[in-house]
Amino acid sequence: MDELEQLDRIKYYRSYEAGQTLIWSGDPMDFVGSVVTGIATLTQTMEDGRTQMVGLLLPSDFVGRPGRDSSAYNVVATTDIVMCCFRKKPFEEMMVRTPHIAQRLLEMTLDELDAAREWMLVLGRKTAREKIASLIAIIARRDAALSMQGMRGPLVFDLPLTREAMADYLGLTLETVSRQVSALKKDGVISLEGKRRVTIPDFNRLLEEAGDDSDGGMLI
Repeated sequence: MDELEQLDRIKYYRSYEAGQTLIWSGDPMDFVGSVVTGIATLTQTMEDGRTQMVGLLLPSDFVGRPGRDSSAYNVVATTDIVMCCFRKKPFEEMMVRTPHIAQRLLEMTLDELDAAREWMLVLGRKTAREKIASLIAIIARRDAALSMQGMRGPLVFDLPLTREAMADYLGLTLETVSRQVSALKKDGVISLEGKRRVTIPDFNRLLEEAGDDSDGGMLI
């Protein structure tokens, strides 16, 4: 039996509605999986009840950790979401037998670490305009990768976050997010159809607004 057949035998799908909690921090997890469609947020709750959004889960992102019995974060569906799940014990056994799966999981974990470091910069050092541009650029990159569209020519996609969710994630007020999105639109960096349909005429121009260069690094 090849790897795909083995994975197929232990997988199943779960659907969640927008606003529904997929996983509560500290609760036992009997599965791992990846996002098929939709978007979710990772949040942590402090002792006084305040919550901080610490990450986004976009399509293809992995949820859960083999060898760990519980989740360190609350995972909440921002939009309707579909998860491809694998029963954890069989998945862990497959990792031992199948080096390719373990290697791929390591690569995904390192990608997640890179994303966390990037967001430390976004949240800590960038201006409000740069934060908004950075978030749009990250979502645009992921959408282009999943659709195999490439980064040349205008990029068109549906923004999966409301303005309120963007404000929570970036540590901004709703008014600031709306003002900066309108400014990016006015300056021709993006165009909007309704509140969610985004077109990026020139991705390098968006990266400049985000304080990044065309290779994804920071401008000095």
